[in-house]
Amino acid sequence: MSFLFSSRSSKTFKPKKNIPEGSHQYELLKHAEATLGSGNLRQAVMLPEGEDLNEWIAVNTVDFFNQINMLYGTITEFCTEASCPVMSAGPRYEYHWADGTNIKKPIKCSAPKYIDYLMTWVQDQLDDETLFPSKIGVPFPKNFMSVAKTILKRLFRVYAHIYHQHFDSVMQLQEEAHLNTSFKHFIFFVQVSCVF
Repeated sequence: MSFLFSSRSSKTFKPKKNIPEGSHQYELLKHAEATLGSGNLRQAVMLPEGEDLNEWIAVNTVDFFNQINMLYGTITEFCTEASCPVMSAGPRYEYHWADGTNIKKPIKCSAPKYIDYLMTWVQDQLDDETLFPSKIGVPFPKNFMSVAKTILKRLFRVYAHIYHQHFDSVMQLQEEAHLNTSFKHFIFFVQVSCVF
């Protein structure tokens, strides 16, 4: 549990992104949670009848951000500058960071640094009311699907890194069932919603 109190992990582990209670997005989240509880992940990722696809993708993007944030937060003591000097998912997949604003040209960095950049960037996107509107009647921007696709693609890299570099630690912590369910849910969602 020392990772909860180290200064490095506090930079990487981001606070949970909340969906305002009483909002339509909150109702969609509750629907997703109810269908997830049924044990049928394929059913849980289906767009509810009569619902807006952008809202559904937004709610699930926030939920996956929170899940991945929590999962990665449990292994930060194992994912260090020394143990993971490069953000990768094996020798064939190395990820370099660029956000297009602060870092325009992709840079090679350690996994903890990459994930810190990523989670901060995603949090900024989710907090941007012009990209992820939380008020009823406020339309999603024309580039919403492109933004959501980029977020989900980058979040996938965290799953890939955890599986390739830290699965032994996940098993030591007895979290493999949670990681596997979260990842399966993620994959079913991106397949069904055609985000990838």
